[in-house]
Amino acid sequence: MAAAGLAGLAAALGALLMAPGLTQPPRQGPAAGSGPGQSGGAAAGRRVPGRMDQALLLVRNELPAQGLRLAARSGSCHQCLYQLLAFVPPSNGSTAAVAVDTQHPLALQLNGSAGGAELCKIQYHFGEFGNYSLVVKTLSTSTNTVSCDLVINEDPVNSYLPILFAFLVYVGILAILIVGRLFMKIDPVRNWVCKKLNLRESDHPINSDLGSPNTPDSVSSDPTQRLWSTAPRQRLRSLDTFRGLSLIIMVFVNYGGGKYWFFKHESWNGLTVADLVFPWFVFIMGTSISLSLSSILKRGSSKWKVLWKILWRSFLLILLGIIVMNPNYCLGPLSWDSLRIPGVLQRLGFTYLVVAALELLFARAGTESGTLETPCPALQDILPYWPQWIFILMLEVIWLCLTFLLPVPGCPRGYLGPGGIGDFGNYPNCTGGAAGYIDRLVLGEKHMYQHPSSNVIYQTTMPYDPEGILGTINTIFLAFLGLQAGKIILFYRGKHKQIMSRFFIWGIVMGIISAILTKCSKEEGFIPINKNLWSVSYVTTMSCFAFILLLLIYYLVDVKRLWSGAPFFYPGMNSILVYIGHKVFENYFPFKWKMQDSQSHAEHLIQNLTATTLWVIISYILYRKRIFWKI
Repeated sequence: MAAAGLAGLAAALGALLMAPGLTQPPRQGPAAGSGPGQSGGAAAGRRVPGRMDQALLLVRNELPAQGLRLAARSGSCHQCLYQLLAFVPPSNGSTAAVAVDTQHPLALQLNGSAGGAELCKIQYHFGEFGNYSLVVKTLSTSTNTVSCDLVINEDPVNSYLPILFAFLVYVGILAILIVGRLFMKIDPVRNWVCKKLNLRESDHPINSDLGSPNTPDSVSSDPTQRLWSTAPRQRLRSLDTFRGLSLIIMVFVNYGGGKYWFFKHESWNGLTVADLVFPWFVFIMGTSISLSLSSILKRGSSKWKVLWKILWRSFLLILLGIIVMNPNYCLGPLSWDSLRIPGVLQRLGFTYLVVAALELLFARAGTESGTLETPCPALQDILPYWPQWIFILMLEVIWLCLTFLLPVPGCPRGYLGPGGIGDFGNYPNCTGGAAGYIDRLVLGEKHMYQHPSSNVIYQTTMPYDPEGILGTINTIFLAFLGLQAGKIILFYRGKHKQIMSRFFIWGIVMGIISAILTKCSKEEGFIPINKNLWSVSYVTTMSCFAFILLLLIYYLVDVKRLWSGAPFFYPGMNSILVYIGHKVFENYFPFKWKMQDSQSHAEHLIQNLTATTLWVIISYILYRKRIFWKI
């Protein structure tokens, strides 16, 4: 029933999102960016061709004696230089047409060509495909008072309506599935459906307690997936649900997220939806490591055998990341000259290796059962693991020392900025400070990510890798915090209230640490939240969210059983397959097709949601057939 409902989703999305009024109106007339001399009245009444997330601004100069220089600065660009957009000659009534960004508020600055004096400054958030006029004229010749009036010639479109309608479609599908499930609880209806479809009772996945395949001596079929064992072998569905939720959002944003800015990675400091999912995936990997190793060691497996499996799986993840997932691979034959060495799977593999080996090294009998005595009962799920904590804190000291004390040529010590035009253009080649410098020194510029998120807003020219060497230290820290969540589950096994209270306390503590480090500010804190750098504040903030989210899912799925975890549970059971598959097949039909209008958010949203939904359906079918891809 779930598969049938999801299968009709693409058609419903297409019909609703492409309805009149939700898509970009026809655009006709002269091209944006036409040279001076075009009359403002000629363009004001017509929709001009434009690009997504842009509007047309017509700057009309009615000053008799001097030309105008129009510059702009994005509201999301911290301490950036103004960038010249257009020059309007001094002839009376001359007009220049420029395209302006609509994703963030803009600060417009007009300077006169005579002496460069500032005439006016305007703060405005333009709307997508809107048509605006900025009229500059003299109010008083005696006082040389200049007015700058912004006029809306044609209203912009509401580019966020497709999101609302997509949400309503999914809510409708969910309602249909809920009603269908309620009907299936009626014996005559269930018997009739089973008879018609030739189903057995055990084939209903929602009511099944089956988890992963029975692999008794496997450390982890997927380093991010594991279960803990009790007498009847049972998997915590909340962990797979959490993992699947993170994975599906990751797939959606990787496919484009409808080309909305908040479904893309933040240009530098701050957070968007896209910045949440990878750290959550790392967090739940740490949780799964704790549960899986506990299960394996309780069955008497040799530590050397377990270590070998950890090494092998880490090696496979890193190899898959370098060879299969390499972004330069589609540009031609795989060549060492342009091979990107860091990456998502590479970081997952190395993080898994360090955290799992650390846990294996210091594993002791009795710590998880609570039989060891501790001097402080409030810390009884922490103190038994003090060697691991000392190791992690030492790694954090190394990160802090390298980040703030390492000399970087041409850059101030401890620089955390994006470079480019940020910081008033004083450090254009200092992108990422010590983190970027270490990667360029060790890996080489050609083996790094060439198009970081900072190059659009901050106009950076240096390569920078968000999965670089220095940030891996804090990824290990985040995975270890996830491992601590697993320790809580093991230590308070079956005591739901204590588990949830510990999750809540950890979430609050991490939130307080984040508030101190950032001063509750995006830009002005001691260590801003930054996904590119994987800063300490980013890790504490993401772990705060992760603890609270895991608490909620654990309560709904495993405690009260108000939710089965569907549909996120299914991709969570096949996470590596879904992640690698969505990257390998992202440019193939039915995950991608030629659009009628590539400048329409609605069309991109349809395509990206359809592709994401297809992977949910694929994972559901694989779950029904008990197919789980193992490494």
